[in-house]
Amino acid sequence: MKAVVYHKYGSPEVLKLEEIPKPSPEDNEVLIKVHAASVNSWDWDLLRGRPYIVRLWGLFKPKYTTPGADVAGRVEAVGKNVKRFQPGDEVFGDLCQCGWGGFAEYVCVHENALAIKPASMTFEEAAAIPQAGVMALQSIQDKGQVQSGQKVLINGAGGGVGTFAIQMAKSLGAEVTGVDSAEKHAMMQSIGADHVIDYRREDFAKNGQQYDLIIDVVANRSVFDYKRALKPHGIFVMIGGAGNSIVQTMFLGPIISKFGKKEIGILAHEPNKHLDAIKALFEAEKVRSIIDRCYPIGEISEAMRYFGEGHVQGKVIITMEN
Repeated sequence: MKAVVYHKYGSPEVLKLEEIPKPSPEDNEVLIKVHAASVNSWDWDLLRGRPYIVRLWGLFKPKYTTPGADVAGRVEAVGKNVKRFQPGDEVFGDLCQCGWGGFAEYVCVHENALAIKPASMTFEEAAAIPQAGVMALQSIQDKGQVQSGQKVLINGAGGGVGTFAIQMAKSLGAEVTGVDSAEKHAMMQSIGADHVIDYRREDFAKNGQQYDLIIDVVANRSVFDYKRALKPHGIFVMIGGAGNSIVQTMFLGPIISKFGKKEIGILAHEPNKHLDAIKALFEAEKVRSIIDRCYPIGEISEAMRYFGEGHVQGKVIITMEN
């Protein structure tokens, strides 16, 4: 089968399309013929080996030589102990706990990492959902407990997580402010953002506004800036960002939360949690996948390069047609 392979950290040029053996499912696994996969920040970080915390998955070279976590496809075979799926089922899920490998024609996955794809959802739309959609709903529902009338700010609102978070917060009746580059503002408003801020022109942490929930996908400032921008009982959720911001939030967030009324912390991502809830939102037309570009697998280097430039609106999709 064809698969994207890399053996050293580096730029997108280290990614190569090669022929490798087609896998066979173990007893609790499902063999999927992949139709579409999506690019996530983790793929970009693992490609470059930066920030260095990602080298827990391989200090000097990648542990998993085929990247790609979010996939959508059709079940081709199942292991003898698989109970939830059968050949022909259309499925999607996040493989980050199953060895990655989504940028390939076939991949074997533990059945617990998958959900049935709704017939109304294309493979491309399904591939956009698992990581970004789950992180967004965990932040909005589990951590933020958003209610109608509350004010929610999303920093990095024009990317994968952000576009889902805007729609989910709006579905609960929140007033949503999205922060990102001006080129993404029209798209953000089209999916429900009530207010938009160009981070190049305005600092949301210094404009005097306060929010019930702040979700930050690209955190790059002091934890005390976030504290100032929260309402008295506000909640700050960090999903990603610069290494120093992550470390500061990791150590100071619990202290601030313990001795004050504001809650500051980092999202503990639970892969594939809430996929059924996201499916329900999709089928109710409250949430849709925002797809910027689709690339065939043979153009993986170009896809990753575009992703790394930071201009993506929503998601970048990889299709298995070369």
